[in-house]
Amino acid sequence: MMHPMASWMWLAGGLALLAVELATPSGFFVMFFGIGALLTGLAAGAGLVTGQVSQWTLFTVASLLSLLLFRGKIQKRVERSGPFLPVDSLVGEIALPVEAMAAGAVGRVELRGSNWEARNEGDTPLGANQRCRVTRVSGLQLGVVAE
Repeated sequence: MMHPMASWMWLAGGLALLAVELATPSGFFVMFFGIGALLTGLAAGAGLVTGQVSQWTLFTVASLLSLLLFRGKIQKRVERSGPFLPVDSLVGEIALPVEAMAAGAVGRVELRGSNWEARNEGDTPLGANQRCRVTRVSGLQLGVVAE
């Protein structure tokens, strides 16, 4: 028979696994093992499962069963939550320089309500609030040219 605190260890492990799911991009795997651990902790605390073998068996069955039954449904719901535009879709958009930018200089532009670092890749300087077109995205820096 396991120590009476075993149910608390299962509960703490389950909460830790749920926290890992929130903190990492695991693709909805870890949370089901957290759910299995929580269910095992509750069952052990209620005295429904007492031995190590029965607790580990319940943990395994509950984890795998919840994984098989619910993972696909959760993934479909998350994927339907909305289209995400890739950053590269910024190419071709119109931006407005926050301050004047000489040809080849780095400055800031406003685009879609946010300020971005940008390099003037054209041969002509850009004035503040002059329309310019995004030509590339490199990390968090945009390449822009006068429109």
